[in-house]
Amino acid sequence: MKTPFLRWLVAATAVTSLFLGVAHAQVDTSKSTVTATSKQMNVPVEGTFKKFTAQLDFDPAKPAAGSARLSIDTASYDLGDDSYNQQVRGKEWFDTAHYPNATFVSSAIAPAGSNQFNVSGTLTIKGKSANVTVPVKVTLQGSTQSFDGALPIKRSQFEIGTGEWKDTSVVADEVVIKFHIIAAKK
Repeated sequence: MKTPFLRWLVAATAVTSLFLGVAHAQVDTSKSTVTATSKQMNVPVEGTFKKFTAQLDFDPAKPAAGSARLSIDTASYDLGDDSYNQQVRGKEWFDTAHYPNATFVSSAIAPAGSNQFNVSGTLTIKGKSANVTVPVKVTLQGSTQSFDGALPIKRSQFEIGTGEWKDTSVVADEVVIKFHIIAAKK
């Protein structure tokens, strides 16, 4: 038998879910990826963020009611070489001791064509924030949905690569952040 408080809690949760019109999607980080690709002396160099969390509330029928939040452990950036990995954790690059996470928090989601959406929000890296809009493709597959996108940024805007690395003729200023997020379908 449910107590009055438990009945109230169940009813309040049901009403809140109906009012919001969205459900929190379970993200499968073991099948999801976040990468960053830059060019060093005009040669593409891709690194993978091994640790991140994502929270998605998304219904393709009601995109404006959706939200997304991504938090990336910057110390988990892997270039495939321990000495490079240590270097990018340092003060001149991610400064992971002071800025352990990079985040994206959405503020709006708008349709942009068939299975395409523009997700606007705030990207914060190394304590610097910028308003960005990310084009995202949503694909429904069985019981999952995938979210794919690429966001070009200027590393200098976030003070990534300072000191001797500030020169963009060696490491280009443009970095492309790509993501493939798998979540349970709503």
